[in-house]
Amino acid sequence: MRRIPYILIVTLVCVCLLSGCAGGGPSSSALPGYTQISQREALEMMESTKDCIILDVRREDEFAQGHIPGAVLLPNESIDGGDIAGLPDKEQVILVYCRSGNRSRQAAEKLAEMGYVNVYEFGGINTWPGEITTE
Repeated sequence: MRRIPYILIVTLVCVCLLSGCAGGGPSSSALPGYTQISQREALEMMESTKDCIILDVRREDEFAQGHIPGAVLLPNESIDGGDIAGLPDKEQVILVYCRSGNRSRQAAEKLAEMGYVNVYEFGGINTWPGEITTE
């Protein structure tokens, strides 16, 4: 009977464990209700989804410098787990962005933790391929 070397067994176990930690790519997230999407996907959703909310989670001064038309300002820092008056429907599609993608990820996670089930985070306005307005 042939014995399998100990180092081979340890290596195989480590590979199996590490492969289980790999994410599902850019469209995955750790929380149900929150999905990361590309900016092209977000643009398509804005054009095809009725009554979606485009949520800008930057500061007010950043919003004033330029934002996606129709976006609603709700700074990430103000999302604290309580009820959000501007977002009463937890099943409504919410598309979240910020400047570069960090705050939008944080905000999307907080919204999902609060029970919102259709939250889509698409990064930052720095690389936005669509229209930007200051109105």
